[in-house]
Amino acid sequence: MAEGWAKYHGLEAQSAGTHPGQSVAKKAIEVMAEKGIDISNQVPTNINDVDTESFDLIFSMGCGVSCPNLKFNDDWKLDDPYGGVLEKYQEIRDEIESNVRHLVE
Repeated sequence: MAEGWAKYHGLEAQSAGTHPGQSVAKKAIEVMAEKGIDISNQVPTNINDVDTESFDLIFSMGCGVSCPNLKFNDDWKLDDPYGGVLEKYQEIRDEIESNVRHLVE
């Protein structure tokens, strides 16, 4: 969802995680579509497969995961909505949008 919001606001972005699934969560796709953003073509990527050296900023979503080899600019300390109800995905979507808006202001 963060990559979707960042691109929507005109930023270049790439998401990656420590335990990426086979595809983007259906509920994440659904709640982003509610805001007119299509993330259905995004592909989950493992953080170990990404060259972060060229990144200007790196943000952790939180989710209780530690990445000692990365220097984060900020940890957004978000709950992981995976497996939760649609309303939890909507809550996290809105928190991510707020954080991304602060980046572009």
